[in-house]
Amino acid sequence: MSSRARAAAAGAAAALVWGLLEPLDERIFRSDHRDIAVLGKLLVRGRGWQPAGLAAHMANGALFGLAFDAVRRRTRIEPGRLALGLALAENVALYPLTLLVDARHPRRGEPHLPRMWTKRVFVQESFRHAVFGLVLGRLA
Repeated sequence: MSSRARAAAAGAAAALVWGLLEPLDERIFRSDHRDIAVLGKLLVRGRGWQPAGLAAHMANGALFGLAFDAVRRRTRIEPGRLALGLALAENVALYPLTLLVDARHPRRGEPHLPRMWTKRVFVQESFRHAVFGLVLGRLA
């Protein structure tokens, strides 16, 4: 398997781990927010949002894995540290987009789609991105 394919598969697997951890971290952070719901409820009406959201999240993870591989080829940073750093940097860079989700998501307010622009959700997202980065760095 090429390093690109391995990185894409690792990114998809890391996104799967993230999705499986969401019900647990909801309890830890006392927050009903799920990224799988943000994606799935945007793509699908009704009950099918969970598989659709997980598939979209895994596709995003695979794309992130490819970006990670491209950066890894150009740097000497240890892959585990690089994956963790890139995942956390993505969280900080993209978190302001939660304002757009809060304002425009057609199903915001439903279960697993509370207001996202909060300190609690930012910390929760940071945890999820850290887990993603650690899994990606380990598998890629």
